[in-house]
Amino acid sequence: MLEKKSDLELISGCKRGESESFEEIISRYSQKAYHLAFRLTRNPDDAEEVLQDVFVTVFRKIEGFKGESSFSSWLYRVTVNSALMKLRKKRQEQSVLLEDALPGFENSLFVRSHNSSEGEHSTLQSELLMALAKAIDNLPSDYRSVFILRDIDGLSSREVGRALNISIPAVKSRLHRSRLLLRRQLSNFYKDIRTPEDNEVERRVVNS
Repeated sequence: MLEKKSDLELISGCKRGESESFEEIISRYSQKAYHLAFRLTRNPDDAEEVLQDVFVTVFRKIEGFKGESSFSSWLYRVTVNSALMKLRKKRQEQSVLLEDALPGFENSLFVRSHNSSEGEHSTLQSELLMALAKAIDNLPSDYRSVFILRDIDGLSSREVGRALNISIPAVKSRLHRSRLLLRRQLSNFYKDIRTPEDNEVERRVVNS
């Protein structure tokens, strides 16, 4: 069955013109590609357009895929390039709530006091997520791509490097810089309301 075949077997089938193999590639990777496209564009319609562009590109260039890196890394690179092209053409201001966007930004980020209400805590959490989304949106595109792939999608530094065609030191440098920029923006947001516990959480996030 096609779903049991490896990526390389499916790619070989695509090169032979087997439509079933290409359909299985789409089935296997469309959700991941869409997820990444949405994280980068922050717009479902734009992400759908990027997804279509990605698989058109894959269909056109599959013959040139040599297997020197994993297919998923190649697909990530195609997706990032397509999303960045979309962003250059259409720059939209939009806030998106990114649940679990940063490691360590958990429900404990704002530690409730005994006197705080559930509604107040919920409001603080919502405001933080909005501020976080805006801060990520304000990152330079090179930094944002690395941050999203590494800290949101959970890829390793090696995988991010392959996806973006940059060195591992470059990945680490951009990630470090993006975290510093985010910390700077977020510190302006909640410096007046955070507790000592919050400071410890932030320290762990930035130094992770």
